[in-house]
Amino acid sequence: MSNYRSLTDNELFGLIQSGDKYAFEEIYERFNGLLYIYACKLVSDREDARDIVQEIFVYLWSNPNIKIKSQLSAYLYTAVRYKVFDWLDKNKSKSNYLLSLENFIEQGNCITDDYIREREFASIIEKEVSLLPPKMRQIFEMSRQQHLSQKEIAELLHLSDKTVKKQMSNALKVLRLKLTSFISLAIILLIR
Repeated sequence: MSNYRSLTDNELFGLIQSGDKYAFEEIYERFNGLLYIYACKLVSDREDARDIVQEIFVYLWSNPNIKIKSQLSAYLYTAVRYKVFDWLDKNKSKSNYLLSLENFIEQGNCITDDYIREREFASIIEKEVSLLPPKMRQIFEMSRQQHLSQKEIAELLHLSDKTVKKQMSNALKVLRLKLTSFISLAIILLIR
């Protein structure tokens, strides 16, 4: 091992590429601490810095066909810097995802609950409208679904304006009476 200490970084790298584990150990000893300090300056969490440096060394050992055009030290520092960029990117994505999930948890339940209540309420209204007497139901639906005025309804059904107005008033009274308990319950649920 002592004869490896006298070799240059690039000579050791050449030996690593031919599978010499002692050359790898020497490079690891030379650069592990320095790369770790460098990574700690770029990343606040020491464990993440250690993981980044370890990934660089794992890559160096498992890819013997790496081409290095300059000094090995420059390659390793650059590799750490790019690995930190990847780490920051992943953490930013993870942070955005967690924030999005947190917002959904805070607001998503309400949206879903409101949608379900709205659908239930619409279903109950439709049921109660279907129970109205036929002429009253027809007038109510023409007013609320077809958006016709009382005068237009009166003309289409050959009724007086007064009759249409009275039928609408009666329909609204009946629906109010039948839906009051549901509306009260809905308001209580919304307040909570």
